[in-house]
Amino acid sequence: MSRPRVVIVGAGFAGYRAARTLARLTRDRADVTLLNPTDYFLYLPLLPQVAAGVLEPRRVTVSVPGTVRGVRLVLGQADRVDLDGRTVHYSDPEGGVGSLGYERLVLAVGSVNKLLPIPGVAEHAHGFRGLPEALYLRDHVTRQVELAAADEGPASRAARCTFVVVGAGYTGTEVAAQLQILTDRLARRTPPPAVPRPRWLLLDVAERVLPELDERLSRTADRVLRARGVEVRTGTSVKEATGDGVLLTDGEFVASRTLVWCVGVRPDPLVEYVGQPLARGRLVVDPYLRLPGRPEVFACGDAAAVPDLGRPGQFTPMTAQHAWRQGKVAAENVAASLGLGRRRRPYRHRDLGFAVDLGGVRAAANPFGVPLSGPAAGAVTRGYHLAALPGNRVRVTADWLLDAVLPRQGVQLGLVRAWSVPLDTASPELARVPGGPEQPYAHAGEEPMTHETHPENQPVGEPAKNQPGGEPAKNQPGGEPARNQPGGEPARNQPGGEPGKRQPGGEPAKSGPDHPAPGPVKRTDSPDPADAPE
Repeated sequence: MSRPRVVIVGAGFAGYRAARTLARLTRDRADVTLLNPTDYFLYLPLLPQVAAGVLEPRRVTVSVPGTVRGVRLVLGQADRVDLDGRTVHYSDPEGGVGSLGYERLVLAVGSVNKLLPIPGVAEHAHGFRGLPEALYLRDHVTRQVELAAADEGPASRAARCTFVVVGAGYTGTEVAAQLQILTDRLARRTPPPAVPRPRWLLLDVAERVLPELDERLSRTADRVLRARGVEVRTGTSVKEATGDGVLLTDGEFVASRTLVWCVGVRPDPLVEYVGQPLARGRLVVDPYLRLPGRPEVFACGDAAAVPDLGRPGQFTPMTAQHAWRQGKVAAENVAASLGLGRRRRPYRHRDLGFAVDLGGVRAAANPFGVPLSGPAAGAVTRGYHLAALPGNRVRVTADWLLDAVLPRQGVQLGLVRAWSVPLDTASPELARVPGGPEQPYAHAGEEPMTHETHPENQPVGEPAKNQPGGEPAKNQPGGEPARNQPGGEPARNQPGGEPGKRQPGGEPAKSGPDHPAPGPVKRTDSPDPADAPE
């Protein structure tokens, strides 16, 4: 008798937890396959520390083959799901295509950067959802401080040392807190004449930072950031981004070469092509995480609109804490449906509290509802991360200890170019590479099906990649971006680069048959005007 086939799409918090749980419950009585573009699970909460140079990149990546026994890993990007044929079609990293048949399917594709119809943002901003983006941002801020030290113009020095972060949620707050410490240290080590002290701005249209958390945590984070010199601008966002800086909604123009976009996330575009009902852009599921009318298909994490049984009529938020728990429940219900585990159960959750790392020994936390700040919160936050990490705990602890006693290394590795991490991408976990394969979500002429159950929150479908008006294929061949553009690579002092022009925006890179300049990825769809930065 053949073993039932289970396919899990995505190895984020939900998918990785589902794979581990299924491996334990089925014990080789089912063929479990995990489809993911990378061979690792990324622990996103520590990604700001990678960008700040506290942790090495591999510390926040957990090997899937090394930690999930009994599960077959297939490297690839899911392009299409044929629910009637019970098949998942995918493209592999080398341009090949394949398909996976299943008796049970778990969709845990996660989320990508949320974009808003603000002029210039797609061209000049960078997100913070994947390891390539974190590595690029660390290089970029280091480079701006070092270029400022060699710049003779006071105005351009100030612009290079001004950093703007949009979105004061978890990610934006931690990115601003961690990188402010890094840039301060970089500035202090420069020889005279010293560069101006780096200026950090944290913007959000909400009335306070961390608007989704308890007000006490918000006040703690706000106090720590302001004490370090971070300019927290609530009720303010970006009206337009240009090559020379950003125009704020209050009318002020801020000269800057760095715009970090952390306004939130949206479900992976694949969910729109599944052809099932959506709620707020997420797949509608029942309390058991099954798609209506498709008992063999489960969805969890950021891809699923999971009913919050503690708040009737609402859905659980798109957080790592919920995704991790939902992955376990989905796996248990899949095993139960195959007769390989205990009875199925609905998803219920208990709020364990939240923790926000503010750099150094500072943090804001409320474990089990107890508000903490200062070193105590820092200890709780790091203890929570060590407990939640499914691997690399000793290495992470060692990096923390080394950072506490040794000066931080501020160097540019040059591994990730600006054009390889566009803001508008369906795969932030992958950097675009020259000569890479095309990976469309839909064939020519296909239209996404978005049967929205809440018309007032109807998301605008993203055009199929590689279609007119859509996003260029990931890993599409491309050359160098315009030199000295915000987010671009400077030409000066780079191996093989020509001297850059000393003018705002720099001289555009030359393009030709050998080095076509891909430029930024532009959105041509119209996001929901009701969306606003967090």
